[in-house]
Amino acid sequence: MTAHGSITPGKETTTRIFSDSARVAFTAAYPDQAAPLTHDLVDHPLLTLAALADLAERMPAGSVEYNLGALPLGVRPDETPSNGLTLGETIRTIETNGSWAVLKNVERDAIYGALLDQALAELEPMVARRTGPMLHREAFIFLSSPGSVTPFHMDPEHNILLQIRGTKTMTVFPARDEELVPPCKSEDFHNGGHRNLEWRDAFLSRGIPVLLEPGDAIHVPVKAPHFVQNGSAVSISLSITWRSERSVAEGELHSFNGLLRRWKMPIGKVTRWPEKQIGRRFVYRIMRKLGA
Repeated sequence: MTAHGSITPGKETTTRIFSDSARVAFTAAYPDQAAPLTHDLVDHPLLTLAALADLAERMPAGSVEYNLGALPLGVRPDETPSNGLTLGETIRTIETNGSWAVLKNVERDAIYGALLDQALAELEPMVARRTGPMLHREAFIFLSSPGSVTPFHMDPEHNILLQIRGTKTMTVFPARDEELVPPCKSEDFHNGGHRNLEWRDAFLSRGIPVLLEPGDAIHVPVKAPHFVQNGSAVSISLSITWRSERSVAEGELHSFNGLLRRWKMPIGKVTRWPEKQIGRRFVYRIMRKLGA
């Protein structure tokens, strides 16, 4: 047990990860608005470079992704360059190798799973009142060399990014802006397409840049487009995520529209409250069971 969180699975510290003021700010923003928050995980022993290199080397290959970090804001997934190193080498030398890495689903490791559970437990009452139970809880850890860029993209989860080491600027754009994310892109995304989005310089004025320093965090709504630019030092960030009936419903409806579009049939509008579109979701689930 340390002052910053649990080391042993099943044991928790009495120190909270999110302060009262952070919880108030989160409650005011959730689920539709981005919001700056604060946290108390800086210097946590599970989040040092050495601990993360050890974690990475015991993770399945499919749960890690890494590449060179100096990327344009818009880049095709198949054009993302490799850095030529192993994952362990990438993390241990990330101060000088110009790379970016993500460790996916770290909650599958029991110790990191306990840390995720503690963080989400502090937010669960507020989430439950707005979007119901937290579903599919996951955690991701991002490591970036100085100057790295995470290109313009979106994610399907409710997300809070906690900055642990270094600085980065996340520029967040409004969710449900169909010029930023056209309906056909949402349909492709929810049918297995890549998260990266087409970038246009004209989009920049619609984004809000948020500087994240150690101890800062940001709530990012489901599918709110964003890109990230790392500062002049190595960055470590922890992303805690969950799904909700709302986010699951949105995915189902866009997937349904994708089927209808391929069959040249009329598609339906996905509303701000997709969980209430019960009839269309029911038809989609039946079609999916029938193998459509």
